Amino acid sequence: MRKPFTLSVLRLAAPCAMALASFSACDDDDATGADGSYARPQQFPAFQPLTGQLDRSKLTITSAVSVNLDQNIARLPLFRGTYNGARVWFVRTDVSDSATSVAAGINFAPRLANAGAPVCPPCVQTAQTTNAMLGDAAVQFAGTVDFAPMRVVTPGPTGFPTLAAQPGSVAGPGYSDLVRIGTGTIVWNAPIVATGNGPFDVSELHTNTLDRVMAIDTVAMTVDLQFIRAFAHGKDIFYLTFGSSGALSSTLERATFTPVMGTTPFPNDDQNPLGARSGIVTFTNGKRGEFSPDAQGLAHVILDNPAGNLSLSRPDILRSLARGGDAHNVLATFPTLRDARLRRLYSPMWDLMIAEWSADVVARGENFAQPDFNTILQLAARGLITNPGGAPLSSANFQVNCPVLGFADTAPVEDLAPRPTTR
Repeated sequence: MRKPFTLSVLRLAAPCAMALASFSACDDDDATGADGSYARPQQFPAFQPLTGQLDRSKLTITSAVSVNLDQNIARLPLFRGTYNGARVWFVRTDVSDSATSVAAGINFAPRLANAGAPVCPPCVQTAQTTNAMLGDAAVQFAGTVDFAPMRVVTPGPTGFPTLAAQPGSVAGPGYSDLVRIGTGTIVWNAPIVATGNGPFDVSELHTNTLDRVMAIDTVAMTVDLQFIRAFAHGKDIFYLTFGSSGALSSTLERATFTPVMGTTPFPNDDQNPLGARSGIVTFTNGKRGEFSPDAQGLAHVILDNPAGNLSLSRPDILRSLARGGDAHNVLATFPTLRDARLRRLYSPMWDLMIAEWSADVVARGENFAQPDFNTILQLAARGLITNPGGAPLSSANFQVNCPVLGFADTAPVEDLAPRPTTR
């Protein structure tokens, strides 16, 4: 085990109808300001348990083989590659070209093309292969991942901030989850999830696999990945997670620490068509509860789940997360939005905002789970949500690679609230 990084950080609303099909705000005359924005937090319908297999019509990564909702495990196609002659294994989740996304059965994320030069050339690694469809021929990567470190989380007195956090995998020189083939212009999200020729360690140690890898089959060429349940535009959605530019966020997300991604364009500018980041919010002090459908945030995910790392040998952790133990982060965009301009803003490179409810909101018990990004910005504009410590809500400048996988019931199609013009 390697030495850990030590980090020092930083009136109830009217009842709602518990509709399963979608989230909609409570009717509360006091909740809306004169400009149509939200003046106080509203309570949304409860987070519902899920079971069985996700219907394929609800996938955004249509190449996914299956999605198990009892354990939150998705089975994806697996691809072979090498780094300096050593075997690596990777997946494909997003690509910047529309026709390629359809052919590969993955998300169309056009702004990935902005991730590298001229702003951040190392943010996209160059791979060598003879086939334009990455993975359909031998691939030589420019960097790889060290999966040997042991993921360690030591909770603080209130869960978050943590007393210590060590990521379970670390990017090596030249590595990025984003890949360009030779001098081509198409950018793929193709993270490495395992190294070597096996056997593959899918215990809690994960010495040669990503911490979210539950199983690998190199005959059937599939990998099982534990995914995250979250919100987008008032809907219940799912995403995978692979890397982050921050050591703390990498640890909490069970992802690869990839510092170079911190210069991906642009923090605090998630709607810039020339950028590559979309907005995401995580709360520090949402409601708690082991099985609470309204629980949300980092304190919840750290303290309300069993301690330890992911593995099929730990069904208690998998069951807890699947029943509602995830942080329930909130995404600013989604590839199913009705408005084409907003739909094209989708990117798996998320600009992380760490949000904290004001002490007054918490004292009133109104720190309800929020499922819509713009609603959160409206509340932040009124001072009800800030960064930890009280500064206005803004980017923590942690970029996280979290490609969306699908949705639970109905697809996100529009915002629940307008985006404030200033914040």
